[in-house]
Amino acid sequence: MSGAAMPVTRSLPPSTPSLSDQTSERGRGGRSRDTSRDDVLRRAALDLVTEIGYDRMTMDAVAARAGAGKATVYRRWSNKAELVGDALAHAHVDGEVPDSGSLRGDLAALGDYLFSGQDPLYKARLITGMASALLADPELRQAFGTLAPPIERAVATIVDRAVARGEIAAPADPALMAAILPALGLHRLIFTGGGPDPDHAAAVIDNVLLPALLASSAPESRGSTRPARET
Repeated sequence: MSGAAMPVTRSLPPSTPSLSDQTSERGRGGRSRDTSRDDVLRRAALDLVTEIGYDRMTMDAVAARAGAGKATVYRRWSNKAELVGDALAHAHVDGEVPDSGSLRGDLAALGDYLFSGQDPLYKARLITGMASALLADPELRQAFGTLAPPIERAVATIVDRAVARGEIAAPADPALMAAILPALGLHRLIFTGGGPDPDHAAAVIDNVLLPALLASSAPESRGSTRPARET
């Protein structure tokens, strides 16, 4: 797809509204407040997670990185779990889902769109920086769980459209199909140190994801009964 025009796109479904969305115009005391620093604080939080991990990140460190006062941070978020969950929500709503008119075209365009022209390790390091905390911190896990990671949401949208076109049958486990691309990208990072890129995404799509989706449309998977084994 190199050099080809980007297909028509549409926005990803929005994430669950975050607490700071609900209080963006009013502070916790009901007074209006300046929201111009919110994105700077969110970015500082995510940058620190990628650099030192969630466990070592503090609200004080976020304030220092953003050049803000500690009180400024606490007026917006009561703790770092709330801050990181909100930062992830805002980072996830800007993606778009390619709409080329075919399953293969959409998946290929998604791989190019997600992994071209950006630091391929940033998001992977962000997730690994949060991994241990997600297992140990129920509050953080709840905040993180309100979000559908953007790659999974995009794949789910693409699969739904392909089913609606009659291109494939609905997979028995849509969530599993949607998790394949990000899961193998994370596996690659952990075991090779290499971040996801368009070539890796294309290999996963062609050799794993697309065959799995097409297999769901094979006659046997559409409800035919397998013959009993001869004894």
